[in-house]
Amino acid sequence: MIGNKEIIKTKDLFKIYRMGQLEVKALRGINISIAKNEYVALMGPSGSGKSTLMNLLGCLDTPTRGTYILNDYDVSTMSDGELAGIRNKQIGFVFQTFNLLPRLNALENVALPLVYGGASRSYRQQRAEEVLYQVGLADRMDHKPNELSGGQRQRVAIARALVCKPSIILADEPTGNLDTKTSLEIMEIFEKVHIDGNTIILVTHEPEISEHAHRIIKLRDGLVESDEKNPTVKKLRDLQVS
Repeated sequence: MIGNKEIIKTKDLFKIYRMGQLEVKALRGINISIAKNEYVALMGPSGSGKSTLMNLLGCLDTPTRGTYILNDYDVSTMSDGELAGIRNKQIGFVFQTFNLLPRLNALENVALPLVYGGASRSYRQQRAEEVLYQVGLADRMDHKPNELSGGQRQRVAIARALVCKPSIILADEPTGNLDTKTSLEIMEIFEKVHIDGNTIILVTHEPEISEHAHRIIKLRDGLVESDEKNPTVKKLRDLQVS
């Protein structure tokens, strides 16, 4: 069920890169609104601005001009230090390349954001175990990344994204390094995460992956080309159930 509360709102968001005399407008006035517990896919061809928008929504960068409100915080004017604090509390990231530390086991990788947040050792252990159980890896907690399959590594990455109870999960091409069967398994986990109440923003260029989202925003040339509900979601679920 989609909540009424806006969790993300952008107004006239611009991102302009200057390289010498050259000016590149990566985003040219983006206006989007995402409610709590929505499941949104961001799509667009190379150069459309989707990666730039993802970086702004994830508080990894700031806009050249315009406003970005995240969970009632105006993050468009924040300093790097303030952005880092917002990222740690409000956003859970899932990347195509997993970004796990090879020397740490699954439990330690998942608990890492809590270490940065100053949580106690006992809470870190308890919470990391909870989210690993949630993604179906209760029996792999002591395994290091090189002892896990690609799909299992991505499950660890999803658990790590969930561990701080963020406002949104931002997934950047989360199935890009996985085969078709494993990709579907990962998308099923995202569906469960969404049902549990999380807001999900999925960045992908793959139409078959975007079809799992409930709403699809397409970018082109730094502008929103279309923003529509996905009519195929219910059909997909019905097929999976049958």
